[in-house]
Parts: sequence; C-alpha cells; structure tokens
Amino acid sequence: MTQSRPRKVILGLLPWPERQAVAEALRTETVGGLVLLAAAVVALAWANSPWSEAYEQIRDFHFGIPALGLDLSVAHWTADGLLAVFFLVAGIELKREFVVGELRTPATAALPVVAAVCGMAVPAALYVLTVAIGGGSLEGWAVPMATDIAFALAVLAVLSTHLPSALRAFLLTLAVVDDLGAILIIAVFFTSDLNFWALGAAFAGLAAFYVLQRLRVRGWWWYVPLGIAVWALMYNSGVHATVAGVAMGLILRTTRDKGEARSPAARVSHLVHPFSAGVAVPLFALFAAGVGISGGALVHVFTDPEPLGVVIGLVAGKILGIFLGTYLAARFTRAQLNPDLAWADVFGLATLAGIGFTVALLIGELAFPTGPEAEHVKTAVLVGSLTAAALAAVLLRRRNRIYKQLWEEEERDDDADGIPDIYQSGARHGGAR
Repeated sequence: MTQSRPRKVILGLLPWPERQAVAEALRTETVGGLVLLAAAVVALAWANSPWSEAYEQIRDFHFGIPALGLDLSVAHWTADGLLAVFFLVAGIELKREFVVGELRTPATAALPVVAAVCGMAVPAALYVLTVAIGGGSLEGWAVPMATDIAFALAVLAVLSTHLPSALRAFLLTLAVVDDLGAILIIAVFFTSDLNFWALGAAFAGLAAFYVLQRLRVRGWWWYVPLGIAVWALMYNSGVHATVAGVAMGLILRTTRDKGEARSPAARVSHLVHPFSAGVAVPLFALFAAGVGISGGALVHVFTDPEPLGVVIGLVAGKILGIFLGTYLAARFTRAQLNPDLAWADVFGLATLAGIGFTVALLIGELAFPTGPEAEHVKTAVLVGSLTAAALAAVLLRRRNRIYKQLWEEEERDDDADGIPDIYQSGARHGGAR
C-alpha cells in the first residue's frame, strides 16, 4: 500500500534567509509608505485649499532640454522620471523573486502567481462589465489591477497590526507580480508612435549594460550615465520611459561572486530603494493625487461608468480575485493552509491588496490624459483605495490578537544569538485560532 505524500502547507513559516530579505524590503517600504501617505494628504489638502492655483502652476511648470525632446512638466518628470527609479527597484525585486524567492520554482510560484493573476483579471473584468453596462470607455480597464505595497504597509503600520511574516511575504509577492503585469500593460497597451531609431538605440544601451554586468565591471560612473541615456532614448521611442528602469533592474546580477559581500542588484537596491520609497514615489503622489474633492466630484465617481468601474474593480475585484485564486490554487494543488491561520486572514489580505494607489494613478493618467474623466478616475482611485484600506482595517484588527501571538513566537530569541528560536528548535506555530 503506497503512502500518500504529505500535503504542502501554504503561508507557513518562511525560510530564515528569505525572511531576512523580505523583512529588509518591507522595512523600507513601510517607512516610504508613511511618507507616501503624508504626500497624498498634502496633495489633496493643497489642491482643495485657497492656494490650489499655485499647486496647478507648479504641477504644470515645464523645464528640461527641448533639443532632446525632454521639455516636460513637473508632473510629467515625476511620472516618467522618478517612477523609473521605482520600477528599477521593482525590476530588481522581481528578478530576486525569480532567482531566490517564491517565484524560483513552479511549486512555490503557483500560489502567488495564480492569486496575483486572478487579482488582476477579475478587477479588469468588473471594470469592463461596469462600463459596458453604463456605455462608458474601456480605456481604463487596467487602472484597478495594481496593488500598492507601500501604501498597504503604511496602513498596517498606522493600525499597529502584527501581521505574520508569511502573510507580509505573500502580500509582497502579490505586489511584485502585479508590478510585472503593470509593466507589460504599460509597454504593450500604452505605446504609440514608435520611433524605431530611438528604440533601437535604447536596446543597444541595455545590451551595453548587460555586457558591463557580464564583465563584472564596477563603478557608478559607468552605469549612471548609461542608465540616464537609456531612459531618455526609451522616452523618445514612444515606449513609456519607466520600462527602461524595469529592464535595467532585470539585467542586474542577483547572485554573488566569490568574495562579494552583496550582489550588484542587492547593492543597487540598498542604495536606491530608500530614495525610491521615500522621495520618488511620494513626489509622484504629491503631483498626481491633487484632485478637487467636492460633492459633485464624488457624485461622478458613483454615477459615471469609468470611475465606478475603478472603485468596483479595486474593492470587489481584488477581494474576489485574490481570495478565490488563492483558494482554488490550494484546492487543486492539494495544499493545506497554515493551521495557525484561517481563510479569513487571506480574505483580509485580499481586501488590503485593493489599495492600488501609485501604479493605478499612473495607468489612469496614461488611459485618460485629458478631459474630465482624468480627474474623476483619479478621484475613484483615491476612493477605492481608501475604501479597501478601511475594510482591511476592520477585518485585520479583529484578528490582531492572534497575529500578535504568532509574531511574538516568530521573534522570540531567548539565547540572543540573532536567530529566532523557532528556526533552531524545529518548532512551528502553535495553532491558536
């Protein structure tokens, strides 16, 4: 009689090296998320104050090098320039996940990939259904697809929730796969009037970047000028300039050579990630989230099909997509949920993933560059993200006592050797529910 294989446990205790990497990434994102939250509040307050005209003048002020096709507004510089740094970090994190993280093998990648894909497909489908019924524009179908990890972690920090590391890592992986989807969508669906000479030169620059990495060439003076040139060429090619950041992040080597303390990707991420989270993304939010909030604007959010589709996609779509995707993936792979957790925890996490602030605003600007729909869709992103945050706060706070017990068990280090005891005793979480 053959013995059946033990069922794989999902959302269980992370391996110690993976947990260290996740903790470092989330620490920076949490601090950056709080700055992002503050920037969004400032933007809304400024845009709805007596000084709103000054806000618009600064946002629309143009500067740059016209001869190189780079005479852009302040808002445009933050969206195409500073967010390229954000996507550089996203590219590094994506490659790390593929090389040493949850996405490195089909077995470990199945659950987060299925959950993330469903978490993108269902919001897009609900948007399309909503605007089809209301006779609106399909241009914004991709707006409610993204999860903003920094904003989500800021909400957790404000709530003082002790979410277990496995749930935080799952949220991070979902966001990484979401970023990949956003990158592909921006590159494929928001590219027009291609300049093949500029695009070819950009690819030549990326090839040079790759060769420098292969030859183990070190020194920022090689990479920074080359990276800026690739970004400028990508912008002039008609492809969204943030794609250059992603491409360079994916090219950077994530494995260490003998004698290296850190890989090039880890070194760049360590240097650039704080700037991305603490400066680049908040500045984008400052000039993207400043929309006029009035009774009339809110009426449009819930009566016009495009903004209504965004709200429904972010709130209902993310919950249904991620929760059902996770449940079905576990069901069909015969995986077992960590006995310390309940499906209510996955539901709360899916609700938190409905916060789609940064990338949702970016795609909204690309889908609706002008007209009243642009402001209404931005307002819808804010309303949808705040609604998801409020619902997640209620759901996760209800379970915070259990989360705190699990967190304390994960962090206990009685022998003070820097490694939690749970990784040395072979113990696993108790099963308190």
